[in-house]
Amino acid sequence: MTTNRIAFQGEPGAYSHEACRSARPGMEALPCRTFEDVIEAVRAGDADLAMLPVENSTYGRVADIHHLLPESGLRIIDEAFVRVHISLLAVPGTTLDQVREAMSHTVLLGQCRGFLRRNAIHAITGADTAGSAKEVAARGNPSLAALAAPLAGEIYGLDRLADRIEDRQNNTTRFLIMSRQADDSRRAERMLTSFVFRVRNIPAALYKAMGGFATNGVNMTKLESYMVDGVFTATQFYADIEGHPEDANVARALDELRYFTSSLDILGVYPADPLRETQRQASMAD
Repeated sequence: MTTNRIAFQGEPGAYSHEACRSARPGMEALPCRTFEDVIEAVRAGDADLAMLPVENSTYGRVADIHHLLPESGLRIIDEAFVRVHISLLAVPGTTLDQVREAMSHTVLLGQCRGFLRRNAIHAITGADTAGSAKEVAARGNPSLAALAAPLAGEIYGLDRLADRIEDRQNNTTRFLIMSRQADDSRRAERMLTSFVFRVRNIPAALYKAMGGFATNGVNMTKLESYMVDGVFTATQFYADIEGHPEDANVARALDELRYFTSSLDILGVYPADPLRETQRQASMAD
């Protein structure tokens, strides 16, 4: 059964909503209260796909997502890079000098500290970006503004007092598009494979496990560790590598990894977003 719906966390107008419209314009976007609700919507068949943010180029990784991905039972089928433009939104007729406080998700607040400081605006943590815009519209208080996408301003009837106020002009969020079924059949010029693993309890296990990627010429674009089960001795690693598991060099590297790990779970094999290469080239030019 298909629904032609893609689930996202937040209110209509959130950046995740924007990501859905950009990456899957032909699908209906389904708002959900939490990341867990997004995952459950797909597992229950209420949506075909999930749009989940995993990291921001300014703020860093999105909390809790790496814990949810392996347990979700879903598989990554695509990534989507969304350029995050932040607007200061207020009730109609408000001027910038009237604003004393700005509400938004904590991740977004960390992306425009400079603007808030220069304008002596106090940051207030909200449930999410579009939800903050919705609350500002409901309160009708000109001293309270929201930090959100321009789309949120359109939806909730707010004025845009300032646009593109993010601290860094390359401010980008990476999203993962997830499905109930894996799709490993596709081939593109640049493929990515994401997986989680735990190393065996032997000396230098992580060092040895990573050696296979170096000797086989496999580029690892991300490696992060985080605790599992609430104990310091249980560490899981999340990794993104370039290539497909059926590529000879990737297959050899994964075989070596398996030898030094107690568990390995491939979360998805998918084409790289074109913006990934654009950003890589820009960083090399700097």
